[in-house]
Amino acid sequence: MDPDSTRQTHPRGFTLVELLIVVVILGVIAAIAVPQFSSNTEDAKLSQLQANLHVMREVVERYHLQHSGFYPGAQKTDGSAIMLASAVQARNAFYDQLTLYTSSKGGTASVRDATFCYGPYLREIPVNPFNGLNTVKCNMTDDGFSGVVADGSSGWLFFVKTGVIRANDAAHVDE
Repeated sequence: MDPDSTRQTHPRGFTLVELLIVVVILGVIAAIAVPQFSSNTEDAKLSQLQANLHVMREVVERYHLQHSGFYPGAQKTDGSAIMLASAVQARNAFYDQLTLYTSSKGGTASVRDATFCYGPYLREIPVNPFNGLNTVKCNMTDDGFSGVVADGSSGWLFFVKTGVIRANDAAHVDE
């Protein structure tokens, strides 16, 4: 008998040491690559926030120009803008005035006609990429530059008196 024929042949596998080396190398690569991706994600979110703020500011300014100097969230009677009774009413008016057709006094309708001839300015309110919200918190009293703390309860802070719109998350309120 041939001594080689009695030996069983086993396929050679990886040793534990070889597997550990591969795992360590993959760990080092992950440790280098993951921070790069998270940094890019933060930059992309910041870029999206700035773009969304630019759009919102342009829309608010266009509304202001077309509605005799008053901002969304207010309505006009007897030639002057009036503030609505509450921040909730102002928020609802803000949404409607930017996403529906409006009259010169800020009234809204879903169909364009001779009275409701302005807008719509947006299809929907953009999302704040840092908190994932597209809601707006309207402030009726402040000017938008002092005294109001971003609380993250909505995507945006809007100041009805001055037309200032800001991100409603503490880290990016001044973008």
